[in-house]
Amino acid sequence: MLLLEQEIKELIISSLALEDVRPDDIEGDQPLFGDGLGLDSIDALELGLALQKRYGVSMSADSEEVRRHFASVSALAAFVAAERKL
Repeated sequence: MLLLEQEIKELIISSLALEDVRPDDIEGDQPLFGDGLGLDSIDALELGLALQKRYGVSMSADSEEVRRHFASVSALAAFVAAERKL
């Protein structure tokens, strides 16, 4: 799971062009939105597309469920891992 978290951190940085952020700067349980990493809804869309391309996962339209998955890198890694096992 740690390897997957590292890949997702790198994907966040590359897909959102976060030039001043390194993977080590992002904590696994740090919120991705608001006071955490500071991502916004446009970033969420771009990241969702990047996750879909890289891992073949699809997000449901249920905004509450998507919010839970995008809560942190750890939550995203758990979601991707669960979807890949299906």
